[in-house]
Amino acid sequence: MAKDLEKYAADNGVKFFLVNFTDLFGTQRSKLVPAEAIAGVQKSGAGFAGFAAWLDMTPAHPDMFAFPDADAVIQLPWRSEIAWVPGDLYIGGERLAQAPRNVLQVLIKRAAGQGFLFKTGVEPEFHLINEDGSAISDPRDIQTKPCYDQSALMRRFDVIAEICTHMLTLGWHPYQNDHEDANGQFEINWDFSECLKTADQMCFFRFMVKEIAEKHGLRATFMPKPFAHLTGNGCHVHASLWSLDEKTCLTHDPADELGVSEMGYHFMGGVLAHAEALSALTNPTVNSYKRINAPTTSSGATWAPNTVTFGGNNRTHMIRIPDEGRFEFRQADGAANPYLLMAGYLAAGMDGLEKETSPGKRLDIDMYAEGHKVRGARKLPLYLVDAIRQFAKDKTLRAALGSEFADAYIKLKTAEWDDYSRHLSQWERDHTLDC
Repeated sequence: MAKDLEKYAADNGVKFFLVNFTDLFGTQRSKLVPAEAIAGVQKSGAGFAGFAAWLDMTPAHPDMFAFPDADAVIQLPWRSEIAWVPGDLYIGGERLAQAPRNVLQVLIKRAAGQGFLFKTGVEPEFHLINEDGSAISDPRDIQTKPCYDQSALMRRFDVIAEICTHMLTLGWHPYQNDHEDANGQFEINWDFSECLKTADQMCFFRFMVKEIAEKHGLRATFMPKPFAHLTGNGCHVHASLWSLDEKTCLTHDPADELGVSEMGYHFMGGVLAHAEALSALTNPTVNSYKRINAPTTSSGATWAPNTVTFGGNNRTHMIRIPDEGRFEFRQADGAANPYLLMAGYLAAGMDGLEKETSPGKRLDIDMYAEGHKVRGARKLPLYLVDAIRQFAKDKTLRAALGSEFADAYIKLKTAEWDDYSRHLSQWERDHTLDC
């Protein structure tokens, strides 16, 4: 039985709730509801105008209502009088099919019907920058290879430690914090969970990191490629399949060379088969393609894949197998909508299970240095518009995610690309004025 949010507020000193939903573009939308009114919202939902967010609606649509998932409520450790709670969207008494959290829940239910859970953990990278976004916040963070730089990490100790302490308070079990490969870039890792819980945590994590950075006079960004010469912000997803009682890892086979079961290879095969179309979800912005198709960065490597390949413990591939029974999907970036990220991988993997898709040949080579030698290796899309077109053509993936969602997403993302294409850049003026 779901938590009684009114009682939760009384027991925990909560005065307000951020009743939240995440739109198609990954923007978090909320209403601030006083605790005295939360019982009514829990019963009837918080009303929103869908056209006011990135959803495929018009001003003529009736109100949509976010019904808080009380079991997913999170009290803000840094402002304990407020609690954040994700909501499921309904319109006209029916679940809104294009809503990202609803899309994921449909797939989770389908997977459960096939006897498994999809568990995931994420590695969200972010930059700490100055308030106007023009540069990293630490002028002394200038090493060519700054990854794991102890001094640079300690200069941002107050920010990182506060975030990590809040995660410990929440029971997320964070286990490491590090300075990443780009100047000004950091990553915090925590325990894996069932994929809906991970997606909720990922939404809250982004919110929390930005709030704490701002508290310290800084700005945090998960933008895929905020600086052209530096490594971009990825969001690697570690994934495994489990029995419904959570006792057996179904993607693990100790007899296999890499410890992966036949079921695991089929799931991975599905992800690889739909990789180009998945890019529309995992790499959803114009800027995303400046990360996965970047020239070598100042550190010597982009750490981002650009080919549809897999290997063992090898970070130059789209999929890495770092340990027995699990995969690291390295394709996604920091702009990915958490719910659509999980939904996309789950839908593609389930298609692989149904069709018993082979992932093909494992490549144990450095794809950055030797990838040109591999015949027939597919490339990830060069631009957002290519990914949108691939997604539009992928009937299987579209059907799995739902036609209402797919049509809405394609429509709005195409409009975003068109808007970008109408933008006149300084590069164009510099190179074309003399024509």
